[in-house]
Amino acid sequence: MKKIKIGAVGLGRLGRRHAENIAFRIPNAELAAVCSIVQEEVDTVKKEWGIPYGYSDFEEMLTNKELDAISICSSSTEHCRQISQALEAGFHVFSEKPLGIGMEEVQLAKQRVKAHQGQIFQLGFMRRFDPSYAYAKQKIDEGYIGKPIMIRCYGVDPISVIDGAIAFAEKSGGLFFDMAIHDFDLSRWLLDSEAKSVYAIGACFQYKEFAAYGDIDNGAAMIQYKNDAMGLFYAGRMCAHGYHIETEVIGTKGSLRIGTVPYKNLVTIANENGVTNECVGGFLERFESAYLNEMQNFVDCIIENRKPDVGVNDGVKSAEIAYAAAESFKAGKIVYLD
Repeated sequence: MKKIKIGAVGLGRLGRRHAENIAFRIPNAELAAVCSIVQEEVDTVKKEWGIPYGYSDFEEMLTNKELDAISICSSSTEHCRQISQALEAGFHVFSEKPLGIGMEEVQLAKQRVKAHQGQIFQLGFMRRFDPSYAYAKQKIDEGYIGKPIMIRCYGVDPISVIDGAIAFAEKSGGLFFDMAIHDFDLSRWLLDSEAKSVYAIGACFQYKEFAAYGDIDNGAAMIQYKNDAMGLFYAGRMCAHGYHIETEVIGTKGSLRIGTVPYKNLVTIANENGVTNECVGGFLERFESAYLNEMQNFVDCIIENRKPDVGVNDGVKSAEIAYAAAESFKAGKIVYLD
């Protein structure tokens, strides 16, 4: 079996998970190189996992002719540049969202991908690869709830990781780009329509540190789509009970919900504290299978020479919504998309 040799840049929480999946869970892939600006991360992974090559300089990794593909899980501010450089160097590219943190970067990334049609490019909207979301999409397409007319998305990070969110705020692109963009992509996919107008509000209700970067700790948006469907979105950083990702789609003949209660598992505990269910604690736990499935799909697309279903246009369209939401919040008015 041919193995696709992949170099992974970024070894933070998500970057390390992707690297680990490539190294140990995808039979037709090989983690041949790792790269991080934190030398200790490179040294640790290289030694403990037996990885042949380790780099602290991304451009140096791109000179490695043994590699077939690059997995980009660096800071959002680096995505556009690294996507462009990796494609120009002849590699297939998987990149975490977003394509960039501003529309100029997003459009530039789109141009670079379109200029390299012979190479595989996949963007990390992993929720499409989650079994529950994939099942919901199937049911919608089969007409189980009739014509979808509204989507409600609720995405809140656990307050236990608020310090990390503050530290990352300068490079995140803001709440709508960093967090809500997953839900914006889901809405396009599940409703099968593009956004027409956006109105967003929000504030720093408790953590004023985000304001220094023009960001907020909680925000909401309302979207109308070109097929007249409606969207309601809430994103926040202060969930007390864990990591809560919930989606509801209402149709003309019914509705469906994904993740109404973010159960950790099917165990119910009864003791002196009452009857309780533990909740998932973070995105790596909730979407464990989705991260594996999306990277497996990327590798399969390279081997089979087919384009991924999640590509650069999905990144552009979702970023347009996120950008419009940010502009709406700042201007206090509805923003219309072309």
